[in-house]
Amino acid sequence: MPYKDKQKQKEYYKNYYEKNIEKKKEQKKEWYEVNKEQIKEYFKTPQGKKIRRINDWKQSGLISEDYDKIYEIYVNTWECDNCGIELVEGNYGANRRCMDHNHRTGEFRNILCGTCNIMRPDYESD
Repeated sequence: MPYKDKQKQKEYYKNYYEKNIEKKKEQKKEWYEVNKEQIKEYFKTPQGKKIRRINDWKQSGLISEDYDKIYEIYVNTWECDNCGIELVEGNYGANRRCMDHNHRTGEFRNILCGTCNIMRPDYESD
């Protein structure tokens, strides 16, 4: 339903969503079931991996105006900025690549190995 008044349009869609929330959830669930194989394949692509990684960072509290720049630093860093150990791909192991950030401010600090990332306190000055 087109509206000339943007505020009325927002209110309409908000009310529609609230009235149909269960229906929308069911539609989303059905869509996912039909498309889950394509979704899994997408997240194996470079773009899918990037989106998932950045989303994980946001979930863990990273705040940035340029996530793409941080991602480029991340994928091109192969040595821990703290101890110098060679970093490896993957989500497991002491020398896995980790994005280090201050948990209080959300500010990016650098790329570390898993061990150094766990050992670095948030109160440490940057």
